[in-house]
Amino acid sequence: MSLIRALGKDLEARSDDSLRALFAARPDLITPSVPDFAALAARASSRVSVQRALERLNKPHMQVLETLHLCTNTDTGHSASAEAVHKLIHGSTLATVDGILAGLQELGLVHPAAPPHGTPPPAASQPYYLPVGSLKDVVGIYPAGLGRSYTELVRLQPAFAQRAVQLVSELHRSGFAIHDATTPMEAALALQHWTSSPEALQDILAGAPERTTALLARFRNWAMGAVPQAQRKASVTTEAADVGPVDWLLARGLLVPLDAAHVELPHSVGLALRGGAIINDFTLSPPVPELGRTTAALRRNAALSAISETLRLVSELLHAVREQPLATLRSGGVGVREVRRVAEHLRTDQSAAGLLLELCGLAGLIRLDVDSSSWVQPPELEWLVLPRQEQWLWLVNAWLASERVPSMVGQPVNSAPGAAAGRSAAGTTIAALAAGAQRPDAPVVRKRILEILHELTQEVSASDGTAPVLDAAAVLQRAEWSQPRMARRFSSLIRGVLAEAELLGLVGSGALSQLGSAFAEDNPDAALAILGEHLPAALNHVLLQADLTAVAPGYLTPALTEKLLAMADAEGQGPATIYRFSAASVKRALDHGYDAAGLLRFLREHSATAVPQPLEYLVEDTASRHGRLRVGQAASFIQSDDEAALRELLAGPKAAQLGLARLSPTVLTSSSPPRELAAALRSLGLSPSVDGAEAAHPRRAAPGQESARPVYTAPRMAPPAEDVEAQLAVLRKAGPGVGHLSGTAAGSEAATQLGLEALQRAIRLKQRIHMNVVDSLGNASLEIVVPLSVSGGRVRVFDPAKDTERVLSVHRIIDIEAAEELRQ
Repeated sequence: MSLIRALGKDLEARSDDSLRALFAARPDLITPSVPDFAALAARASSRVSVQRALERLNKPHMQVLETLHLCTNTDTGHSASAEAVHKLIHGSTLATVDGILAGLQELGLVHPAAPPHGTPPPAASQPYYLPVGSLKDVVGIYPAGLGRSYTELVRLQPAFAQRAVQLVSELHRSGFAIHDATTPMEAALALQHWTSSPEALQDILAGAPERTTALLARFRNWAMGAVPQAQRKASVTTEAADVGPVDWLLARGLLVPLDAAHVELPHSVGLALRGGAIINDFTLSPPVPELGRTTAALRRNAALSAISETLRLVSELLHAVREQPLATLRSGGVGVREVRRVAEHLRTDQSAAGLLLELCGLAGLIRLDVDSSSWVQPPELEWLVLPRQEQWLWLVNAWLASERVPSMVGQPVNSAPGAAAGRSAAGTTIAALAAGAQRPDAPVVRKRILEILHELTQEVSASDGTAPVLDAAAVLQRAEWSQPRMARRFSSLIRGVLAEAELLGLVGSGALSQLGSAFAEDNPDAALAILGEHLPAALNHVLLQADLTAVAPGYLTPALTEKLLAMADAEGQGPATIYRFSAASVKRALDHGYDAAGLLRFLREHSATAVPQPLEYLVEDTASRHGRLRVGQAASFIQSDDEAALRELLAGPKAAQLGLARLSPTVLTSSSPPRELAAALRSLGLSPSVDGAEAAHPRRAAPGQESARPVYTAPRMAPPAEDVEAQLAVLRKAGPGVGHLSGTAAGSEAATQLGLEALQRAIRLKQRIHMNVVDSLGNASLEIVVPLSVSGGRVRVFDPAKDTERVLSVHRIIDIEAAEELRQ
C-alpha cells in the first residue's frame, strides 16, 4: 500500500483531540486549509513539512526515528516494532522506545504498518511502524552518522564497483574468511557478510598497523572523512608494518574511496565498530554543563551599565549621521572609511561601530535615502524624545524581530551564490548595512537562544541568589540536544547573538539578566517595569570646568546630550564623558542658531557650577567674529526681468511659506524644491517654466519616512483555535475517502504527492509502471515505461518497447500504477 494512503487512514481514525495536538505541533499542515484527509496525509508526507517537524525534535526522538528508518524499508513494506528498535539502542528501555514511537506517530512522522512477511501478528501493545516516505530524503545519506551499505556503494560508485571484485579476490586468495565473487554485487554482499558482526571486525583488525583503531574512532559519529589521494592503489599482500592505517583499510575495503579526497566507512563496518548498536549515547536527560557563578548584583549592574552605554552611543551616532550622512558603497552597505569615521566620533573600535550601525539600521533610526544613496536620520525621529527605558525597548523589539545579524559585519563573505553583495572595500568581508548580514532564520534562533538561557538559568538556580554564567559552549550543548537538526544554525550565530544580547543588557556579566528572562517568557511589559525601577534617572546637568570642559557626572538625558554635542566635542567613554569647548565647536553652535547670550544662558541652566570666565570669553569672542560671511540655504530660484512682479510676489502671503528671499532686483531664492515652487506660482495665476533635471525627475521621498516604533511578536507555533476548529469541520464533513485515493482529482495536492511517491519508489526498485500520459491536444495514452529519475517537474523514462529514453513533464501524467511485482 502507498505510504501516503496508510498515513491518511491513520489520520482519519484519530480523535479530534489527537488532530488538534497534531495541528498545534505542525501548524504548516493546515496553512492553507486542506480539503480532506487525503490532502492532509500528502502534505504531512511532503519533504518540506517533514523537515520542519524534524527541526523541533530533540535528540532521543531523532535517535529513535533514525533507528526505525535504518531497520525498515518503505519500498518493500518491511516494518519494525518497538522491540526491534530497542535492541539497536544501547541505554534505552522498551517502554521508553515504545512511548517515543507513539509520540512520533502522534506527530504524523510514523504510522502503524503490517508486520514483515512471516512474522506472527503483533500484540496489541507492540505495533509495527513505518516512517513517512520522505524521511529518507530529509535525514540524508548518513542517518545516525552511519554510512551506506556495500551494495549501495557498488551501485553508486562505479570506480569502487570495478575495484570490488578484484579486492574480494585478493582477500580470498590471501586466506581471509570471505567468499570469492565474480560480479560487483556479489563482491558487495561478500564484504557485507565478512564485516557483519563486532567479533568478525575484531578478528580482521587483529593484524592492523598501529593507530588504525584511533583512525576508525574518528568515524564513530560520521561516516565520511577527508583523506589525501583516497583512490590510490593499496594491496593486501603488503606487510602491516610497511603501510599506514589508511592504506591497510583501503586494501581490505573497510574504507571506500568516494573521490580523490574523501572516503566512506560502510554501514556494516560502522555498525560493528559500535558493537552492533546504532545508538550508543541514548539518554532522556539533557546534558548539564559545568557553569561558573556570578552575583545577582553584579549581573544587574553589568546589564544596566551596558544599556546606558548603548543608549549613549546610539544618541551620539545619530547626531553624527545627521551632521554628515553615511555614503554607501556601489555594491551596497557602508564602507570601511565611513565606519572608521563613525568609530572615531564614538571613540570606539570599528567592530563596535559596525555593530551599532547595524542596530540603528534594523531599528529604523537611520534609513537609506534613495536620492542621495546615503544613510540619514529620518526627520522628526520619535526615538530621540522617548524616556530611556522606552528607547531601550524600541531597540530590543527591533533586534528580536529583525532578519539582520549585526555581529556578521566584518565576517568573511561566503562563497555561496549571491554572497558577493555587500562586500567591504577589501571585497572579502561583509560590510555594515549590506545585504550579506541578512539571515531569514535570525528571529527564530534569537528567541530559541533566549529560551535556552532561561532554561539553564532555571535549572541551576541557587538559593544564595547567584546566577550561572552561560557561555556559547553551554548554550550550544543544550541546543544540540534539544534541536539537533538546527545545531548548525545555532553554531553559526550563537556567539554573535550572545554579544548582541550583552550589548542590549539581556545578558549581564555572562548571565541572563532579569530583562532577558522577561523576554524569554514573552513578557516585555515586565522587562520595561524592571528597567524603569532599576535604571538610574538620566541627569540634566554637567560640571563646567575652567579648562573649557564640561564633565558629565553620569548618563545625561538624550536632549541634553544632543545640545552639548552641537556646541562641544565629546571625549572619553562611559558615563563620565567630557565635552571640550573650542572656537570651532562654539562656531558650530552658532551655525545651529544659537547666539552668544542664548548659548551662555543654556550653559548656566544646565551647569551645577558657575560658568567659568575663560568659557564666557571664548563664547563672546567667537560670536563677535561670527557672521561676517553668511551662508544660506536655497533649493530653487526665481528669475524674471519684471522687477515689479517680483516685489509683489515677495510681499504676498506665499512669501513666508515658500521661504522667498531677494538676491537682486531680478532674482529671488526659495527654500522649496523647484516643482513645489512652480506649483505654488501656478496657483497664483502665473506661468513659470522649470529649468534643469528636476522637471523630468521629481524628487522621491525615501521609503518609510514616517517613524514607527517596532513591535516584536514571538513566532507563533500553534495556529489560532478558530482555524483548527474550522479545519476539523472541513475534514469531518469530507468523510471517508482515504482508501479511494485513485479517484483523487488530477492536479490536487494529494494526487501530485501520490504520483511522485509512486515514481520515486519505481526508480529505486527499477520497476516498470503503467503511466497514463496526456499530450498537448488532451489525448490520453497508456504507456509501460521504466522511470529513471525525476527532478524539476520532469521525469526521465526508458521505453522498453521503443528502446529509447524520453523526458516527460510531470503535470502531463494523470495516473501511475506498478506494472509488475517487486523483483527478488
